[in-house]
Amino acid sequence: MRREDRHQVEKGRGAVTNPAGRFESTRLEAADDGWGGLDEPPRRPETVLLADRPRHAITRNTSPDVPFDQSVNPYQGCEHGCIYCFARPSHGYWNLGAGLDFETRIFHKPGLAQLLDRELAAPGYECKPINLGANTDPYQPAEREHGTTRALLEVLLAHRHPVTLVTKGALILRDLDLLAELARQQLCSVAVSLTTLDDALKRTLEPRAAAPRARLRVIRELVGAGVPVTVLLAPMIPALNDHEMEQLLQAAAEAGARNAGFMLLRLPHELGTLFEQWLREHYPQRADRVLNLLRDARAGKLNDPRFGHRMRGEGPYAVLLAARFKAACRRFGLNEARGPTLDCSQFIHDPGAPQQGELFG
Repeated sequence: MRREDRHQVEKGRGAVTNPAGRFESTRLEAADDGWGGLDEPPRRPETVLLADRPRHAITRNTSPDVPFDQSVNPYQGCEHGCIYCFARPSHGYWNLGAGLDFETRIFHKPGLAQLLDRELAAPGYECKPINLGANTDPYQPAEREHGTTRALLEVLLAHRHPVTLVTKGALILRDLDLLAELARQQLCSVAVSLTTLDDALKRTLEPRAAAPRARLRVIRELVGAGVPVTVLLAPMIPALNDHEMEQLLQAAAEAGARNAGFMLLRLPHELGTLFEQWLREHYPQRADRVLNLLRDARAGKLNDPRFGHRMRGEGPYAVLLAARFKAACRRFGLNEARGPTLDCSQFIHDPGAPQQGELFG
């Protein structure tokens, strides 16, 4: 038996189990072999960084539920350990689990910035905004060592290519110089995920992500540097953090955010089981109410994958949540105008080639 498959609650980790990946053909179960192995405490899971060398930097999607067609993911897996992360099941493609594997087996991508540079320079490339952070956080702890996200921003700035970022990591402030310059040229906007102002809830819900106060500081400093910021209440979880919606929007508006969005909790594939295990471990008295409200908004299930429904849900609870969001945004001056329009007209295929002005200057 792999010790990692056993139930274990670790400080600084989100999942409380490490089930096998959903594509694996075998499952392991704990059994007493007579040598007392089950009495030994599980080994503490340590973070391991693994190299992945993809063939392409840019991933394209056609989902009508997301506001971008192109993304680049610097990392696969995420040490932040957010128990609700919809990307957890993607670790199954490496024959790894969506539980502790997802937050301890982190894939980084050597040479990703150079690969992106080549793809942007290709003659047939059509410039559209690229999102960093569509899958996992580009400013998770691994970024301190590898600097992949910063290298990508340097390439995008050289190409005058528009970029959007989604993060809950305070490390983004390290790159304020690049982001401010991109924003000055109307090439950048940032979405900061803010799910709770309760430090105790944050420590179990998002164990290694930045604290709520740190995320509000990120919003203030980005806005102060001229970077447009949207706050994302993602996800809203029934009977757990949904009561904070108005407080979250007020705090974000006071920090300088001008736009906001929200998403109802999504639990695709094995994430439903992982979330329920976490919920019954940390909030047992509230677990049934949380799950029942979620089912009410998901056509009786824990997840509804249909486009147009998966982000917001349906039914009385979902309608009320959307109405509260709209009213609070109006009260705090959010979404009074559309988010920033990024400029694709400045794009340069080959930053090293002489530009028109240089030829005749």
